[in-house]
Amino acid sequence: MPQITLDLGQTLPKDGLAGALAGRVWRPDREGPSVAAIREDGVFDISAAFPTMRDLCEAPAPAEALRRADGERIGALADILANTPPDARDSSRPWLLAPIDLQAIKAAGVTFAVSMLERVIEERARGDYHAAAALRQEINALIGDDLSQLKPGSPQAQHLKDLLIAKGAWSQYLEVGIGPDAEIFTKSQPMSAVGTGMDAGIHPISTWNNPEPEIVLVVTSTGRIVGASLGNDVNLRDVEGRSALLLGKAKDNNASCAVGPFLRFFDASFSLDDVRSAYVHLSVDGPEGFHLEGGSSIAKISRDPADLARQMIGPHHQYPDGAVLFLGTMFAPIQDRDTPGKGFTHKTGDIVTVSTDKLGMLVNRMNHSTECPPWTFGVSHLFRNLAQRKLI
Repeated sequence: MPQITLDLGQTLPKDGLAGALAGRVWRPDREGPSVAAIREDGVFDISAAFPTMRDLCEAPAPAEALRRADGERIGALADILANTPPDARDSSRPWLLAPIDLQAIKAAGVTFAVSMLERVIEERARGDYHAAAALRQEINALIGDDLSQLKPGSPQAQHLKDLLIAKGAWSQYLEVGIGPDAEIFTKSQPMSAVGTGMDAGIHPISTWNNPEPEIVLVVTSTGRIVGASLGNDVNLRDVEGRSALLLGKAKDNNASCAVGPFLRFFDASFSLDDVRSAYVHLSVDGPEGFHLEGGSSIAKISRDPADLARQMIGPHHQYPDGAVLFLGTMFAPIQDRDTPGKGFTHKTGDIVTVSTDKLGMLVNRMNHSTECPPWTFGVSHLFRNLAQRKLI
């Protein structure tokens, strides 16, 4: 299997350490994780002030709280990054984890016109990638391939819905793509996400799948959006295409949720408007020399990120420990990899890189979920560990 090397300059945002960056680090000497401030002079354990990342996110001003917090220096960021990939790890030294812990892990689906069309194709193909190319032409002929100016829930969207129903071409994916209600689903469980440098998982039953490069909002228990990170919402096109009721099986598998490398909190250097204008770049490098590049412009999203957060949390649904929300992607790879007409699917050993200027770079190696390290450290283990360390 190809090995991952985490580069300090590429992992950090383009403006380096100008922003308020927080991470989580596994400390072998504490037998557990610590919330960490990423600073010019090193990585600092601030768990005495904020035992969980949830606690830091719930602070009235997380960026300011992060900068004020005192803590023990764990080491240099370059050293911790170098020790993060499992193949290169010295288990006696600290390594980086996903930068979230107790937050619910939610995702918004079908938020871009391009990915919406691909979901309709998956549905019509019933998970059979052989039928995808012909269906793509048929569906584009019916509704076009540019719905970026169509506002979900608008009278124009309702008119298109009525037209497609009359033609027998309506789809549940079009319902959430241009209808009034967004698709918000549970991507994974609290504490289950993997961070940068780790293997990301694909259920072994899948033969048609792809990465989904996304920005991940950090939302407090009161609904405030306080920051963001990068994510890979690994997608099994064949499983979800067989039936939308298999969404849980398609999305929530061991190691199938990657978030990182850090949380960047909003401050003078970074705001929700930076998220709205971000371009998320993706590359896939296969063990056989295959290379794919693509990306997702958040400016082309059909629903505003703040609206998606409101649809996730509010009087209708509470998250006492806050939540993170994958915003969705416009990237839907259709480039042939092996067989003409088959399009793209992962191979084990693929190196997937998700990056954007203000959030840095998230790198993962693809493997079967059954071959990724099992998830064994959950919420109960975290609180026992924090209690032993007299942090709670």
